[in-house]
Amino acid sequence: MDRLLLGHLPPGGRCDIKTLARESGVDRTAFYGTRPYAHLREEFETRLAVIREAGDTPDPSDAPINRLIAEIAALKDHLAHQGQTVEELTDFRNEALSRLVAQHEEILQLRRKHDRDTRVRRLPARTMGIGPCS
Repeated sequence: MDRLLLGHLPPGGRCDIKTLARESGVDRTAFYGTRPYAHLREEFETRLAVIREAGDTPDPSDAPINRLIAEIAALKDHLAHQGQTVEELTDFRNEALSRLVAQHEEILQLRRKHDRDTRVRRLPARTMGIGPCS
Protein backbone atom coordinates (compact mmCIF):
# COMPACT_ATOMS: atom_id res chain seq x y z
CA MET A 1 0.00 0.00 0.00
CA ASP A 2 2.86 2.38 0.74
CA ARG A 3 3.95 2.11 -2.87
CA LEU A 4 0.64 3.55 -4.02
CA LEU A 5 0.77 6.38 -1.57
CA LEU A 6 4.18 7.33 -2.89
CA GLY A 7 2.90 7.35 -6.48
CA HIS A 8 4.51 4.08 -7.54
CA LEU A 9 2.53 1.59 -9.57
CA PRO A 10 2.61 -2.09 -8.65
CA PRO A 11 4.55 -4.46 -10.90
CA GLY A 12 2.83 -4.90 -14.23
CA GLY A 13 1.69 -1.28 -14.26
CA ARG A 14 -1.84 -2.14 -13.17
CA CYS A 15 -3.59 -0.43 -10.34
CA ASP A 16 -6.95 -2.09 -9.82
CA ILE A 17 -8.59 -3.78 -6.86
CA LYS A 18 -7.62 -7.29 -7.98
CA THR A 19 -3.95 -6.36 -8.34
CA LEU A 20 -3.94 -4.59 -4.99
CA ALA A 21 -5.60 -7.55 -3.29
CA ARG A 22 -3.15 -9.98 -4.86
CA GLU A 23 -0.06 -7.95 -3.97
CA SER A 24 -1.01 -6.80 -0.53
CA GLY A 25 -1.76 -10.35 0.61
CA VAL A 26 -5.44 -9.62 1.22
CA ASP A 27 -7.65 -12.67 1.04
CA ARG A 28 -9.79 -12.53 -2.11
CA THR A 29 -12.77 -13.99 -0.34
CA ALA A 30 -12.98 -10.70 1.51
CA PHE A 31 -14.06 -9.16 -1.81
CA TYR A 32 -16.04 -11.98 -3.40
CA GLY A 33 -16.87 -14.50 -0.67
CA THR A 34 -20.14 -12.99 0.46
CA ARG A 35 -21.52 -12.38 -3.01
CA PRO A 36 -23.83 -14.87 -4.67
CA TYR A 37 -22.14 -17.20 -7.15
CA ALA A 38 -18.70 -16.31 -5.79
CA HIS A 39 -17.65 -19.93 -6.31
CA LEU A 40 -18.37 -19.59 -10.04
CA ARG A 41 -16.25 -16.48 -10.27
CA GLU A 42 -13.38 -18.21 -8.49
CA GLU A 43 -13.68 -21.23 -10.78
CA PHE A 44 -13.70 -18.97 -13.84
CA GLU A 45 -10.65 -17.06 -12.66
CA THR A 46 -8.83 -20.32 -11.88
CA ARG A 47 -9.53 -21.70 -15.36
CA LEU A 48 -8.50 -18.40 -16.94
CA ALA A 49 -5.23 -18.43 -14.99
CA VAL A 50 -4.52 -22.01 -16.15
CA ILE A 51 -5.17 -21.03 -19.76
CA ARG A 52 -2.91 -17.99 -19.49
CA GLU A 53 -0.13 -20.03 -17.87
CA ALA A 54 -0.35 -22.53 -20.72
CA GLY A 55 0.37 -19.66 -23.09
CA ASP A 56 -3.07 -19.54 -24.67
CA THR A 57 -4.71 -16.18 -24.55
CA PRO A 58 -8.43 -16.42 -25.09
CA ASP A 59 -9.57 -14.08 -27.81
CA PRO A 60 -12.54 -12.06 -26.53
CA SER A 61 -14.05 -11.92 -30.01
CA ASP A 62 -14.26 -15.74 -30.26
CA ALA A 63 -17.24 -16.08 -27.93
CA PRO A 64 -19.52 -13.62 -29.79
CA ILE A 65 -18.43 -15.04 -33.14
CA ASN A 66 -19.20 -18.60 -32.04
CA ARG A 67 -22.53 -17.46 -30.59
CA LEU A 68 -23.45 -15.75 -33.86
CA ILE A 69 -22.42 -18.80 -35.90
CA ALA A 70 -24.67 -20.99 -33.75
CA GLU A 71 -27.50 -18.45 -34.04
CA ILE A 72 -27.15 -18.35 -37.84
CA ALA A 73 -27.28 -22.16 -38.00
CA ALA A 74 -30.43 -22.18 -35.85
CA LEU A 75 -32.03 -19.52 -38.05
CA LYS A 76 -31.18 -21.49 -41.21
CA ASP A 77 -32.80 -24.59 -39.72
CA HIS A 78 -35.85 -22.56 -38.76
CA LEU A 79 -36.03 -21.07 -42.26
CA ALA A 80 -35.81 -24.51 -43.88
CA HIS A 81 -38.58 -25.76 -41.61
CA GLN A 82 -40.71 -22.71 -42.46
CA GLY A 83 -40.17 -23.33 -46.19
CA GLN A 84 -41.29 -26.93 -45.79
CA THR A 85 -44.37 -25.79 -43.85
CA VAL A 86 -45.26 -23.28 -46.58
CA GLU A 87 -44.99 -26.00 -49.24
CA GLU A 88 -47.20 -28.35 -47.22
CA LEU A 89 -49.82 -25.64 -46.67
CA THR A 90 -49.77 -24.68 -50.36
CA ASP A 91 -50.34 -28.30 -51.35
CA PHE A 92 -53.18 -28.57 -48.83
CA ARG A 93 -54.79 -25.38 -50.16
CA ASN A 94 -54.57 -26.61 -53.76
CA GLU A 95 -56.08 -29.97 -52.82
CA ALA A 96 -58.89 -28.28 -50.85
CA LEU A 97 -59.68 -25.94 -53.77
CA SER A 98 -59.72 -28.88 -56.19
CA ARG A 99 -62.17 -30.75 -53.98
CA LEU A 100 -64.39 -27.67 -53.65
CA VAL A 101 -64.46 -27.19 -57.42
CA ALA A 102 -65.29 -30.88 -57.92
CA GLN A 103 -68.09 -30.70 -55.33
CA HIS A 104 -69.47 -27.54 -56.93
CA GLU A 105 -69.47 -29.17 -60.36
CA GLU A 106 -71.25 -32.21 -58.93
CA ILE A 107 -73.90 -29.98 -57.32
CA LEU A 108 -74.46 -28.12 -60.59
CA GLN A 109 -74.74 -31.43 -62.48
CA LEU A 110 -77.26 -32.78 -59.96
CA ARG A 111 -79.31 -29.56 -60.22
CA ARG A 112 -79.36 -29.77 -64.02
CA LYS A 113 -80.40 -33.40 -63.85
CA HIS A 114 -83.08 -32.61 -61.30
CA ASP A 115 -84.44 -29.72 -63.38
CA ARG A 116 -84.87 -32.00 -66.42
CA ASP A 117 -86.40 -34.94 -64.57
CA THR A 118 -88.97 -33.25 -62.39
CA ARG A 119 -92.14 -31.34 -62.85
CA VAL A 120 -91.66 -29.28 -59.75
CA ARG A 121 -91.77 -25.62 -60.48
CA ARG A 122 -89.55 -23.19 -58.76
CA LEU A 123 -91.09 -20.29 -56.91
CA PRO A 124 -90.40 -16.88 -58.30
CA ALA A 125 -87.70 -14.88 -56.63
CA ARG A 126 -88.83 -12.74 -53.75
CA THR A 127 -89.51 -9.13 -54.46
CA MET A 128 -88.73 -6.51 -51.94
CA GLY A 129 -91.94 -5.26 -50.38
CA ILE A 130 -92.95 -3.04 -47.52
CA GLY A 131 -93.68 -4.36 -44.07
CA PRO A 132 -92.65 -7.29 -41.89
CA CYS A 133 -93.96 -9.98 -44.27
CA SER A 134 -91.74 -9.06 -47.15
